[in-house]
Amino acid sequence: MTNRLAGRVALVTGASSGLGARFARVLAAHGAAVALTARRTDRLEKLAAELRADGARAIALELDITSVQAIRAVAANVELQLGPIGILVNNAGISRQARLEDVTEDDYDAVLDTNLKGAFFMAQAAAAQMIRAKIEGRIINIASIAGQRTISQLSTYGMSKAAAIQMTHAMAREWGRHGINTNAICPGYIATEISAEFLQTEPGQRWIGSLPRKRMGEPADLDALLLLLAGGQEARFINGSIITADDGFTSV
Repeated sequence: MTNRLAGRVALVTGASSGLGARFARVLAAHGAAVALTARRTDRLEKLAAELRADGARAIALELDITSVQAIRAVAANVELQLGPIGILVNNAGISRQARLEDVTEDDYDAVLDTNLKGAFFMAQAAAAQMIRAKIEGRIINIASIAGQRTISQLSTYGMSKAAAIQMTHAMAREWGRHGINTNAICPGYIATEISAEFLQTEPGQRWIGSLPRKRMGEPADLDALLLLLAGGQEARFINGSIITADDGFTSV
């Protein structure tokens, strides 16, 4: 599409499907070399091949985002193969739906280790490369409207995303002096393959009917925001911002 991100190296976590795969495609289409990371390597390899066929530089790397050792190894591998990371999209995340009284320790640890611990140490590894290479880097944390308002039976998920919002502010304050901008996107309800089956059911249709404009978002609805935050000088004053993209859901 354009070369606005030419010469930049982007790493996207959780890139095997859904929003992560979309983010990777958009960054590659605008000239970035892209490192795709997730646990499901079969999907990553297929997407990397697709991006390379379109002329992009792309690699697929298995990553257990809950392992700090794995995060550091992957970051080093990306730098070796593509160059220092200049754009990080911290997208990997999971949720476990349960009433508060039913949340298990395993559920709690899985959600917080993935959504918060993993995001923190991935950002730390990327920022270290940005600082060392004197890159005006961009870190984009994918939070959620669940971190801004209470959603029934998504307590641990909401807690992790609320903490990710605070983490974004802290990173913006501390790393801004190095020319690194850290911002968060809080998506609303986005239709992906994970939700597709539910949305075709009667309860799913009722849910859609409860939304302000009776529609779900599409992954492409975040493209412009992603490119703004990942881009160059036009976004240099946007740092520490928490940007909601939910079609007015949290305004109701």
